[in-house]
Amino acid sequence: MEYDTETPPYTTSDRTSFAYISARDRWPVILTGAIDDLHRAIAACKDDEKIADGKTVLNGLTKLKYELQHNRPLTPLVDDGRPDVADYNRDLAALGSPAWFNVPWLYAECYLYRRMSTFFSLSTHWKSYDVFARQKLSTFVSSRPAVLELAAKYKQLVNQLSHGVVDSKTSEEKDDAEKLLFIEMCEICLWGNATDLSLLTALTYDDIQKLQGADARKTQEKNILVNDLPAAYTTLKAAQKVSPTGQRRLDIVLDNAGFELFVDLILAGYLLAAGLATHIVLHPKSIPWFVSDVLPADFASLLNALADPQALYATPSDSATDTDGASAPLSDQEASELSFLFEHWSSLHLEGQLTIRPNLFWTGPGSYWRLPLSAPNLYEDLKESELVIFKGDLNYRKLAGDAMWPTTVPFSIAIGPLGPGSGIRTIALRTCKADTVVGLPAGLDERLRSIDSSGEDTASRKWAWSGKWAVVQFCDGKA
Repeated sequence: MEYDTETPPYTTSDRTSFAYISARDRWPVILTGAIDDLHRAIAACKDDEKIADGKTVLNGLTKLKYELQHNRPLTPLVDDGRPDVADYNRDLAALGSPAWFNVPWLYAECYLYRRMSTFFSLSTHWKSYDVFARQKLSTFVSSRPAVLELAAKYKQLVNQLSHGVVDSKTSEEKDDAEKLLFIEMCEICLWGNATDLSLLTALTYDDIQKLQGADARKTQEKNILVNDLPAAYTTLKAAQKVSPTGQRRLDIVLDNAGFELFVDLILAGYLLAAGLATHIVLHPKSIPWFVSDVLPADFASLLNALADPQALYATPSDSATDTDGASAPLSDQEASELSFLFEHWSSLHLEGQLTIRPNLFWTGPGSYWRLPLSAPNLYEDLKESELVIFKGDLNYRKLAGDAMWPTTVPFSIAIGPLGPGSGIRTIALRTCKADTVVGLPAGLDERLRSIDSSGEDTASRKWAWSGKWAVVQFCDGKA
């Protein structure tokens, strides 16, 4: 904790913050969902030993939920053989063994998922079981209209870029068009994480459809409060000009699985086809994390689903009904376009242009201010990248230390050791779902509070909780 910002963090005791709402309302619901999912999995078992083993895990989850709801002290993690247990327990001791409703939000939320993980890792038959996998796939299936729209556009775009379509545009017009395309693709990626399962626990199929698709993205563009995508594009184009035939790596620190991972791969494939990168490294989590975060297995699951798209949509998902149309057969063209994605992404992966690199640091108890000293090898590795894209709300919170910064503090200051002089170029694509927000113009936070308060007390930054507003913020740590 000595490496973290000295700016105080948000805590679960602050009733004006989303930290308190999360601990009181969201986390019990998430634990209940995990318990229900494991119940279903145990009920489907035939092996008595595996059933008994699963019930032991179930008891652990139930006990954790009880402790949370009754504001019991957080207890040290049981050693499950992973080195990060010492980090969690060291931080817990430094905090004085706090109770659930009086603890730094970031630590408590990370602890919640890490402790859930110990129940499974210490089991015999359930070590690799993901209680959130069913929800991830269900949300992807429920995103069918946007998936099909993007699949069609992606196939057309990749074919055009691969064959070098000749047009009558001047060099300046062509560059403007390429820049606009880059911004559009990144904004698709930005709004893809509007489907965050840990936040939108009661989302219906119709709600998901409204969050996705071209019309929705155009409407939401005005809700990007800070947009540094032009600066990121300029950086990638400059690198391309300096080394048109050399290796130029780009990294994406992933957020959610399901539809968001799908759009992340859409972005990755586009960047490679456009020549803005020659190699892309994807950074998933190592354990089930914040409900919907990407695991290496989620990448394989998505590719397997796209390998047989008709089968994917032949069975209704948990969140879709027959009237939704989610289980209607695909047309031959739709199936072909989804199969193209499978073939193209699989080819990129096999050729080493698209790689997956998990690291325990991403599921650690602290902020990314700790990166240089806690994970020096990862820190040095990220310096090799032309640009590191951090996706989603949690990555943003960790970049900024989940601290109570004034909203006008520059992003480059709030990310501390990853800022100027770090050797890492950072861009955060974040729809706001937590209190920490930086880099805003003076007066904007106050205006948004008054708009979203509906005449209520404006002590809470409720506008930043819903995912309605977004920020895209860039820092050139190589400058």
